[in-house]
Amino acid sequence: MQVSAANILLLSRQQEIEALRTLESRSSLVATICTLVHALQNERGATCIYLASAGTRFRDTRRELADESQRLELLLREELGERLLTDACGTARLYSLIAWVLLGIDDLPTLRRRIEARQLSGDDAVRSISRLIAGLLSVIFEIADSAVTPEVSRSLVALFNLLNGKELAGQERAVGALSFASGRSDAGHQQRLVHLIDAQERNFQLFADFADSEAIAQWQALEASRCIAPLERFRRILCSTRPGEALNAEISDQWFDICSERLTGLWSLQCTMVVALQRTCSKLIIEAERDLANAEGLLARLVQHPPASADRVDRFFDPSRPIDMAMSFSPAVHRTPESMEQSIIDVLQAQSVRLASVESELQAARRALDERKLIERAKGVLMARLGVSEEKAYKALRDASMSQNRRIADVAEATLALPDFVGAGRKPHQ
Repeated sequence: MQVSAANILLLSRQQEIEALRTLESRSSLVATICTLVHALQNERGATCIYLASAGTRFRDTRRELADESQRLELLLREELGERLLTDACGTARLYSLIAWVLLGIDDLPTLRRRIEARQLSGDDAVRSISRLIAGLLSVIFEIADSAVTPEVSRSLVALFNLLNGKELAGQERAVGALSFASGRSDAGHQQRLVHLIDAQERNFQLFADFADSEAIAQWQALEASRCIAPLERFRRILCSTRPGEALNAEISDQWFDICSERLTGLWSLQCTMVVALQRTCSKLIIEAERDLANAEGLLARLVQHPPASADRVDRFFDPSRPIDMAMSFSPAVHRTPESMEQSIIDVLQAQSVRLASVESELQAARRALDERKLIERAKGVLMARLGVSEEKAYKALRDASMSQNRRIADVAEATLALPDFVGAGRKPHQ
């Protein structure tokens, strides 16, 4: 291929289209992961009832849900084989996360056998399945972090936060079911529930910040649905009953059903957003291909009928324009209506302005993702340094944020900047 400004400009457009096609492919992968996560959440919920009831309840239901999860695990492997291995834009981190998730899926049969034999406690089973779900959600987070268009990036950020909030709601269902089914209030469960409820609100707020109007309307309808009032009532019972005091075990079914109704509503919203994401990717590809065809036709005409070079030279070598503004050319002067056909510089300038606008719009979505990374890393550091649980680590960040009147992301960043020896020597405690 002859190297010229025109050819390189077309190559730039073609690269944009390839990036969009990669996103379209990944949106299909996101849809499959979302479905598997939902199945695992349902399996986890049934597992809690099965274990809390000493194997007397939900035995067959748990097996049926495990079979559905296994079917979707195979579908995910097929999807990875068909799409991800041809994804030239995959990052090392994305591949590492997927490898980690596949290791977890490989170990699921052993975990299920231990659950069937009731060799695990309900809490251990919840933690094990939740860890795999967290890995699957991390894959979606990494895909969101690599989005190259504002529309797709915002959709993925909204979807990720919805999914994370839904996962926290699923854990809340599981922990609450264990508490009610046991017939006793547990301090550890209470602490976990308070953390899960607080973290849900944070994720759902971020979802609302980035979701489109259709998704927000569906979310508002869910928040006004009949399951919310009894959910809040049961939450108060779980969180206010003194540790060690009795809980009404018969409420466990009502709690499970109310939480499941809410999760079904979140699942419906999730499906709406996945379809919208795929539709957005297809629309952007069509628009980009149309723009490429227009650019190809324009540049072909310029090759056949090149504009006068003097004007281009005056514009390109303007000594008053800094090097870092080389893409922002001055408008041409002394051009008649007959000579207004765009030059390559005009096309390049238009593309530069468009890309700058795209980058500006992307910053808000990336900022939300970056702040989440900071908070998660800071929680990990506090857990390791102080030997505390995830809930206590997050509570420490939140309390510092409130007392210092600073954003929690700023507190997290300051925490990461502390020397490694800060907090060393304290005895681990839960």
